[in-house]
Amino acid sequence: MRTLSRMTGWLVLALAFALPAGAQQQPAADPDPIKTQQRRAIEQPGNNAPVWRNVQSGQPNYASIPGREAGVLIQPQARFPGQDAIATAGEAWRKFRNGPVTVYGGWLIVVVCAIIAGIYFVQGPIKVHEQPTGRLLPRFSVAERWAHWVMGISFCVLGATGLIMLFGKHVLLPVFGYTLFAWLSSLAKNLHNFVAPLFVVSLVVFILMYLKDNLPEKGDGAWLATSWRMFTGGKQPASGRFNGGEKVWYWVGVVAMCLVVSASGLVLLFPNFEQLRTTMQQMHIIHVVSAVLVTGFALAHIYMGTIGVEGAYGNMRDGVTDEAWAKEHHANWYQDVKSGKEAAKSGAAPQTQH
Repeated sequence: MRTLSRMTGWLVLALAFALPAGAQQQPAADPDPIKTQQRRAIEQPGNNAPVWRNVQSGQPNYASIPGREAGVLIQPQARFPGQDAIATAGEAWRKFRNGPVTVYGGWLIVVVCAIIAGIYFVQGPIKVHEQPTGRLLPRFSVAERWAHWVMGISFCVLGATGLIMLFGKHVLLPVFGYTLFAWLSSLAKNLHNFVAPLFVVSLVVFILMYLKDNLPEKGDGAWLATSWRMFTGGKQPASGRFNGGEKVWYWVGVVAMCLVVSASGLVLLFPNFEQLRTTMQQMHIIHVVSAVLVTGFALAHIYMGTIGVEGAYGNMRDGVTDEAWAKEHHANWYQDVKSGKEAAKSGAAPQTQH
């Protein structure tokens, strides 16, 4: 009899979620659910509707372990943007995360990758017009390179594992199967959680270290307005140590988006401060949306810094650049270094390549 009663209760709960939007209403908490259920057990044996109505009200009940929302078994009903049906807040969040966020976010990544591939196969790498001189200028110090690579590698790990957790069941699960994908998703989750603090610390160091050279200056707007010429074989407009495009990436991608990703991620990473479930759900949506946007932005930056611009990767790898490359891509910075206005970051004199 007790088993039948429980099964009936779960059936009532399932039917409640299956009702159309117009038929669902916010359940009101029963002032005395125990007496109501006792009366219902006599009048309608096996009907546990009063108990589940009280559970779905969102009002706290007794819990032996203290904590915020510890006595709330099921969140009250809510509706996320774009949803017609009303459901519990947890179910509404799940549908929004697996619906618009996943669909539009996935297509954004696909479109960015398609554009990058199209540029590479049609245009190819952007080459330097002049032949290398063999005279090398110090461009990045050891500290600057360490800050860049620690942040960059940790970002790539977080980006890859985040994409697995967001899109894996749609893309990888049908290919790998349940067992292998379960191992992969578990590894991705743990890597994501343990690498995140390293990224946050390195992000702060990177922002402070590169702040001075990314301040807006005269000529940034002209560079952004005419930068398309480099994709058609033309020369880039003159710029300082970092051009207008790199400064947009710094301020929009690194400072704004990455700080939003970090702040929302810390809320999710440390639930020990008793955040409400609603807070966690909202932070999760903010975290995923900002992470997808900055990942699309980062793909363009990674392309330009590796195979998209000839010689760019060697600058950050070795810390030096050829005079011809500096004159081509950062003419104002080249003139400042040659005239002595900007001391070499490593303190070394120009080197000659053997």
